[in-house]
Amino acid sequence: MHKAQLRTLPLLLLTVALAVGCGTIPVEQRDPRDPWQAYNRAMFKFNTDFDNAFFKPAAQGYQAITPQPIDQGISNFFNNLADITSAVNNALQFKLSRAGSDVGRLVINTTVGLVGFIDVASNMGIPSYKEDFGQTLGYWGIGDGPYFVMPILGPSSVRDTVGFAGDIIVDPLFNLNEDEIYWGLAVLRAIDARAEFLESGDLMDEAALDRYVFVRDAYLQRRRNLVHDGNPPADEDYDLFWDEDAIEQ
Repeated sequence: MHKAQLRTLPLLLLTVALAVGCGTIPVEQRDPRDPWQAYNRAMFKFNTDFDNAFFKPAAQGYQAITPQPIDQGISNFFNNLADITSAVNNALQFKLSRAGSDVGRLVINTTVGLVGFIDVASNMGIPSYKEDFGQTLGYWGIGDGPYFVMPILGPSSVRDTVGFAGDIIVDPLFNLNEDEIYWGLAVLRAIDARAEFLESGDLMDEAALDRYVFVRDAYLQRRRNLVHDGNPPADEDYDLFWDEDAIEQ
């Protein structure tokens, strides 16, 4: 896939979900946040099978052969790149102090931290926020929309899937001229991120009676918490596309 095609991917994914429809789900399993549950469960199973066959073994192999200091340095490098996206989104939300913190982290870690391989900024007490376009849309009052499982990428929502397009465009790797370098770094970033969740994924498999529901509820709760900067409203009615509480804040 060429990089330019990634810009239209979120809309294509939403079109597929709408075409599939919500199917037949037992009444006791229905959730107003998840009207496309039949599609989502099918895609969740596909993603799980894909992960077990390819992603998880790759992450296990990567973790086994990569010395811990190198592994941490690679994670730091990609986290440093993510501060660029975070700075843009904090600025779009008029959180200027946070945007300044992101820029400060980027400058310090890129220079003193050797292009981000050493997280000097965190050692100096400069906080990391990691805002994304889904959070920015939520800040400006756009509700989650229906829960939506993206192929390979996993849990999302209508809002966050649209925001994913913005994340791709601002992603520093996206502006690389060589597709081979871009995809090589993109795959490395994905495997590095997956390796960090190997242990927690095993614990979740043991604890969850319905893994799909566990992942869905955890994702939606976490995203709601992030949009409201850790202080979500005590009682919020579900709104498909417009969150009036976010505007009032």
